[in-house]
Amino acid sequence: MKKLILLFAISLFYTNTNAQENVKWLSFEEALELNKENPKPILVDIYTDWCGYCKKMDLNTYSNKTIGDYINKNFYAVKLDGEGKEDIVFNDHTFKFQKEGRRGYHQLAASLMDGQLSYPTTLFLSEEVELLDRIPGYLDKEIMEKVLVYFSEELYKTKKWEDFNTDFKSNLK
Repeated sequence: MKKLILLFAISLFYTNTNAQENVKWLSFEEALELNKENPKPILVDIYTDWCGYCKKMDLNTYSNKTIGDYINKNFYAVKLDGEGKEDIVFNDHTFKFQKEGRRGYHQLAASLMDGQLSYPTTLFLSEEVELLDRIPGYLDKEIMEKVLVYFSEELYKTKKWEDFNTDFKSNLK
């Protein structure tokens, strides 16, 4: 029985550590630097270590090969810890960790989420690093696929979400 529990614990650890291998995550600064040379939209996944839905999204959405491949091809993907302690320089401003209450928050995450700290939140930034949209909450792979296509192909400029959503054909495997 002890061996079975140990085997289960090891497989769970392996699953958790390898769940995001499909997406090539970058720091915020790395994405901005790469965007200068080869502009692409930027996807920002704002998460916290304690957030159950953040972990579920890593395991069920970002680990999907079709989703991961699409993100890597069409976006710079950023993992941003909403409670991260490291300073981030953006638009000539240094964003820092802000201690508040028991936990605190990162100023850049709060700024990008317009002060509405909700985890997970997925942000889409244009090639010009302008906010296109912020989507709070858990996104399953089916919804994520639609959202990725909508923003990467700039369909938001010509189609209402409702029309796009109705006509969308999935490529998920």
